[in-house]
Amino acid sequence: MRKALFLDRDGVVNREVGYLSRPEDVEWMPGIWQLCASAQAAGYMLIVVTNQSGIARGLYSEADFHALMAWMQAEFTSHGVHLAAWYYCPHHPVHGVGQYQRDCECRKPAPGMLLQAARQHSLDLAQSIMVGDRCSDIAAANAAGIAKVFLLAGTEEQACDGHYESVAALRQVRVP
Repeated sequence: MRKALFLDRDGVVNREVGYLSRPEDVEWMPGIWQLCASAQAAGYMLIVVTNQSGIARGLYSEADFHALMAWMQAEFTSHGVHLAAWYYCPHHPVHGVGQYQRDCECRKPAPGMLLQAARQHSLDLAQSIMVGDRCSDIAAANAAGIAKVFLLAGTEEQACDGHYESVAALRQVRVP
């Protein structure tokens, strides 16, 4: 069994800009490359798990999302780290359009993306780490049984339910 560093995308890997769909709008979070390099050196697979309600709302397509993620994966590689996989939820139970308007097990706070990644990559979630910026990230990680969970402070106005450590910056995330 392997271990993974799960990263929410918007607000953790890159700054939140609202419905990100183009490379020219990406601004990397300070410390993301150092965190990923130290996790990779410690034997963690790097996996992005992200809700993408912009797809559900019809603001951009799944093809647009995949093109952006392929570009981001190349950027990871250029910084000496390997982004092993990304998982996304294109649904929204209220604001989705057509086939994208539904409740699902992949949209955080549900643990579906994390559990799918664990199955597909033979991951030990109890040895894995999650870094998120929303209470939904914390809830998904807790539901999946991820042992170490970090909340990047600054997005949520109130404390989240569940177990996690709050950190002010990515450089404060401790990779065992």
